[in-house]
Amino acid sequence: MESVEVAQDLDDPRWFSNRELSLLEFQRRVLQEAQDKANPLLERAMFLSIFGSNIDEFFQVRVAVLKQRVTSGAEEKRVDGLTGTELLAAIHAEVAKLEQSAYVCFRESLRPELAETGIRIVDYTGLAERPKAALDSYFQTTVFPVLTPLAFDPGRPFPHISNLSLNLAVVVRDVDGAERFARVKIPNTLPQLVATGEPHQFVWLEQLIAANLQALFPGLDVLDAHPFHVTRDAEVAIQELESDDLLETIEEAVWRRRFRSVVRLQVDRAIPPAIVKLLAEELEIPETAVYRLDGPLDLSRLKQLYSLDRPDLKYRPFSPHTPAELHARAKEDIFAVIRREDVLLHHPFDSFQPVVEFIRRAAHDPDVLAIKMTLYRVGRNSPIVQALLEGIEEGKQVSVLLELKARFDEESNIEWARAMEREGVHVIYGLVGLKVHSKIALVVRREGDVIRRYVHLGTGNYNPQTARIYTDLSMFTCDDQIGADATDLFNYLTGYSAKTELRKLLVAPVSLRHRLEALIEREINHARHRKRGHLIFKMNALEDPEMIKLLYRASQAGIRVDLLVRGLCCLRPGIPGISENITVRSVIGRFLEHARIYYFRNGGREEVYLGSADLMPRNLDRRVEVIFPVKEPKLISRLRDEILEVYLADTVNAHVLQADGSYCRPWRSESTGGVDAHQRCMFGRS
Repeated sequence: MESVEVAQDLDDPRWFSNRELSLLEFQRRVLQEAQDKANPLLERAMFLSIFGSNIDEFFQVRVAVLKQRVTSGAEEKRVDGLTGTELLAAIHAEVAKLEQSAYVCFRESLRPELAETGIRIVDYTGLAERPKAALDSYFQTTVFPVLTPLAFDPGRPFPHISNLSLNLAVVVRDVDGAERFARVKIPNTLPQLVATGEPHQFVWLEQLIAANLQALFPGLDVLDAHPFHVTRDAEVAIQELESDDLLETIEEAVWRRRFRSVVRLQVDRAIPPAIVKLLAEELEIPETAVYRLDGPLDLSRLKQLYSLDRPDLKYRPFSPHTPAELHARAKEDIFAVIRREDVLLHHPFDSFQPVVEFIRRAAHDPDVLAIKMTLYRVGRNSPIVQALLEGIEEGKQVSVLLELKARFDEESNIEWARAMEREGVHVIYGLVGLKVHSKIALVVRREGDVIRRYVHLGTGNYNPQTARIYTDLSMFTCDDQIGADATDLFNYLTGYSAKTELRKLLVAPVSLRHRLEALIEREINHARHRKRGHLIFKMNALEDPEMIKLLYRASQAGIRVDLLVRGLCCLRPGIPGISENITVRSVIGRFLEHARIYYFRNGGREEVYLGSADLMPRNLDRRVEVIFPVKEPKLISRLRDEILEVYLADTVNAHVLQADGSYCRPWRSESTGGVDAHQRCMFGRS
């Protein structure tokens, strides 16, 4: 194939989508799953809940950072050319449209369709006297003791409104005829959808509280009550370089997060302008940060419905598969299986239990000398941590790098760190200036006169709960060079090391960027020598400008570039002379796509790498990430044919990115000859 590279200005802002607006396009795709009537009804309710949570996080992090920079005048240079002020205006307009669509979906589709199946979310005011009496009794016995009305008057300051809290803004008239304002927080420790006593019938908790406010303000007239929801800036900068104790510094940062500035106020459309004005003034936000909604605030609360015992309204259940080589023989010796061959797992279609068993067996095997792991998001009641503690009891050397800076998991990770330290685990909290995002476990074992290293590497966290709903890949190996690299990596994490190159592992921020760049350049060089080129990259996000420009160059060289990018994508495919050989698909469905795969045709000598890193500046430059090679031909074939090609053929869950930054859907179901990648991975096994 002859190179067709074209001299173009690849820095032109027209060739890049904005990061934040692309992330909102991802939220639109999540919302479409709630709107899609081909999905089971309770799954659609869950997608709407996820949409609500995602928008909350978007404001807590992305909008918060953007506002900080605009306010301080520290404008960053954006490859898309937008200024911070322009971007904030665009975000406000786009979020308003998204939320309008979300509430139309809830009011006109989900709620009536749920009612048709016997699941009814009703208004308190429309109930008959009997269910009202039952609800009022529940209020008196369970809800009322939890509530704390907070007044606002010259003697009492405006109360602190906690992040993501749902509240009632209440106006009362006292005995002197003066109107007063009070805030009542809706407790998140109670069910947000309250059962009325009728089968599968619910009212929102805030409606029940609003109907019984007289109990909170005896002797006063309750004139008005309206819900409001507050989102605060949660992106706290941790001053690591000035820290003497990283754990204490992060604890303090988490505490400070509670008092960060408000970035969004959500209210219902019926709320009087005077109350909005009061809230906006006291919360110190502009009118543009106020969002008026036509329906229940905080849609994330819809997840409560998923606990209903209605399997007919959920996805068809499936049981994760355990590979034959790990099923029976591994009960005797998982290490013998790994010595024989590398083992690849595709979660959640392949069970996560072999990973847990690997650590557990290492903890109890008398020949194992040491266990070393990186942990990022651990989860509750972690069997991985329990296995590590058992290893300590068995006399193993156990070392864990537990990343305390994992956003929104800081408090949980601090608790785990202290619990493991108490039992004798060597715990490292992280590295100054870098997040450790790699997923790697090293087991050192004595086998006769030989010390052998067994390594598990993955694309996802060591968390059995998320392993059921995230698609990830992981591999067991006892490859000598990977084992030596793992040792060098842990020495870097726990001690001091200036080593810049490893044998097989690609590690950020040391070598990953330039090694990936070299692999893409190699593909371009093959194209110049008339060899057919093909790149297939699967990741969560594509943002890094230099990587995007390199992929544009690959396209210009005539290389076919197929990208599977779940979330934000700043690359624009299909631009003549720039990216006409690039396709971008986003697969949104039953499972959260989380695996990162980097495939290089390499002139017919295919190479595939898996790992923890997306193509984003933070992953390539500001985190410790690990990308590892898959060398066995049968595993490469499986990754190419059974995973990548199936995902590229998906017509049910796929959204195809257009040159203008929008997405379209093939909309072909399995029944009409379409391909559902998740269905194929779950039920397509022979």
